[in-house]
Amino acid sequence: MENKLIKLDGIDKQIIKMLMENSRRPILEIGKKIGISGAAIHQRLRKLEKQNLIIGSSIKVNSKILGYTTMSFIGIFLDKATNNNTVVNKLKEIPEILECHYTTGDWSVLVKLICKDNEDLMKILTKKIQIIKGVSRTETYISLEQQIDRQISI
Repeated sequence: MENKLIKLDGIDKQIIKMLMENSRRPILEIGKKIGISGAAIHQRLRKLEKQNLIIGSSIKVNSKILGYTTMSFIGIFLDKATNNNTVVNKLKEIPEILECHYTTGDWSVLVKLICKDNEDLMKILTKKIQIIKGVSRTETYISLEQQIDRQISI
């Protein structure tokens, strides 16, 4: 689906900013702060969803509490560019992979992976990723600390 550029007015921007800070903020609270009815807020949100600007709301899980302490980025080299779809379909089967990007540069694919520790990372690399047909080699970078975590500013 093609995304079309849309213009946001000040009220739309205020609504989005408040929901980006806390997606569970009540509609009536937003309306009260902005000075319009909850029904008007709801109507604007439906319009923004229909325009595909808002594509969902979610909660964030603290993966460290679940024992996942090692975040890494793995550059994947393919033996042939035509193997991309096959490799990506296999990568989708690995639940520890959070993101997968088709890139320019040295790698064909860059994945963001969360795992329990370095030993777990090594196991996922050698027993799940590097054995995929079409993967020629990998390059791994371990994140020591995530220093910025944000969305685009509205």
